[in-house]
Amino acid sequence: MTMSQTASVTPSALWTGRGLSALIVLFMTFDGVLKLPPLDIVTQTMVQLGWPADPDVSRMLGIVGLVSTALYAVPRTSVLGAVLLTAYLGGAIATHARLGSPLFSHTLFGVYLGLILWGGLFLRNPGVRSLIPFSR
Repeated sequence: MTMSQTASVTPSALWTGRGLSALIVLFMTFDGVLKLPPLDIVTQTMVQLGWPADPDVSRMLGIVGLVSTALYAVPRTSVLGAVLLTAYLGGAIATHARLGSPLFSHTLFGVYLGLILWGGLFLRNPGVRSLIPFSR
C-alpha cells in the first residue's frame, strides 16, 4: 500500500476534521484571550490552582496558549501547534491531578480536548494519517 492510499482524505473526513479543529481553536482562543487582561476571576482561579496571583503569569499563559493555537490553526504548522497544545494541556492536567480535582470533569478535561485536537488533525491532515494508519 502506498502512502497516498494510506493518507488520502475524503471530503467528509476533511470537513469533520476542520469542525473538530475549529472547536479547539475557538475554545483555546477564548481561554487565551480571557487570560490577557488582569481579570479578578482569572487571578482568583489561578490562586486556587496553586499559581501566583500575578497578572503577568496569567498573561504569559494566555500568550503561550494563543501562539500554540495559532500554529495549530495554520495548516503548514498544525502539527507543531498540536504538540505545543498537547504540552499546554498536559500542564493543566498535572495541575488538576496535583490538587486532587474531580477526575472526569476537571482532571481529564485536558485529555478530552487533546483527543478532539488530535482527532481533528488526523482527519484533516494526510501527513498525520500516514504516520498513524488506522485503516487496513
